[in-house]
Amino acid sequence: MKRLVVISHVIHYRHEGKLYAFGPYAREIDIWADLFPEVVIAAPCRDTPPKGDSMPFDRANISIQPVMKTGGDTLRCKITQLLQLPIVLVGLCRAMSRADAIHVRCPGNLGFLGVLLARFFSRYRVAKFAGQWNGYKGENLTGRLQRWLLKSWWWGAPVTVYGEWRDQPPHIHSFFTSMMSDEQVESAVTHAQTKAFSSPLRVLFSGRLVAEKRVNVFIEAIAAVATSGIELEVRIVGDGPLRSELEALARSSGIDRFTRFVGAVPFEQSLQHYHWGDCLVLPSVHSEGWPKVVAEAMCHGLICIAVDHGQVARMLAGRGILLPNGETEQFVTALKSIADDPAKFRELGQQASQWSQRYSRDGLRSALAELLQQTWGVRLIQSVNTSTAPKVNSAEVLLNE
Repeated sequence: MKRLVVISHVIHYRHEGKLYAFGPYAREIDIWADLFPEVVIAAPCRDTPPKGDSMPFDRANISIQPVMKTGGDTLRCKITQLLQLPIVLVGLCRAMSRADAIHVRCPGNLGFLGVLLARFFSRYRVAKFAGQWNGYKGENLTGRLQRWLLKSWWWGAPVTVYGEWRDQPPHIHSFFTSMMSDEQVESAVTHAQTKAFSSPLRVLFSGRLVAEKRVNVFIEAIAAVATSGIELEVRIVGDGPLRSELEALARSSGIDRFTRFVGAVPFEQSLQHYHWGDCLVLPSVHSEGWPKVVAEAMCHGLICIAVDHGQVARMLAGRGILLPNGETEQFVTALKSIADDPAKFRELGQQASQWSQRYSRDGLRSALAELLQQTWGVRLIQSVNTSTAPKVNSAEVLLNE
């Protein structure tokens, strides 16, 4: 067993001899590359400069087999997907035919096809469902189908999900992590121990600027808090199709004078904004299985304000501010309470940091190795194979007799 094939819908970028993808995802795939001598990613790929929140893969044993990107909700997009399906299937089958083991990442269109096809190519399969495992109102049909298939006998292999849920099949495994290394976690905890809330109150949002993140509600709440006389500094980290619209909303709300749209930044750079902030606001009301931004902000001692869904309640219980349904006024009240009693919330931030420091990507590496050893009947010898090192086998995989 040498080659792991990863099926992913994430867009990759080849630029100046390096392969890039969305930062947290790239760091996670690096972890898989520490467990296998060769990792081949079957995913969409563009020969263009990467986006600002992309990072290069660090491991020398990662390569990509481009697969045509499909997606969209319009009738035209659906027809196009249907016409492209044979080409996509050929690409996925070609990649999986060379696999010793297969890792399928869901939810996503390519993940859906991977779940359907993988059992024909390898008995050594593992899937990750990165969405809200218990579902949510408005979830699309393919997301529901993927959860149903992953629970069923058809998949019949390990699935990692966010959260511990009752009455799940034994092959469903709860996994929690952030994308910070042990060294970054240690630095964050040290910073949290000396954090003193400032005036103006520093408020952070970090994430994609898309409708489901409800950044408009965040901006409305900030405007209401500002009119009450509380001084604020605001940073919005991330990019997306709604950026121009949200910038216009910030101007019309009168908060643009103290609000900075940072744009998309690499993961390591995003950690600097946690050092800056006093609190993090996540307005989403669904689809956040285990929001890594919350875990990372907590580790830095920020007070996190988020809506009760997915695993948010477990994360913030006694360690943050949990809102029942995410109405604008609830965010206003929460932000005012922090500004009114910073000493109380500094202690809460300390508790958050102590709890969240257990989650790191180094911990994820060990947990994945243990899962595969137990369920596949293999022994993995872990090592780190960085892009600056010679290309050598990064893991020795021995089948048990």
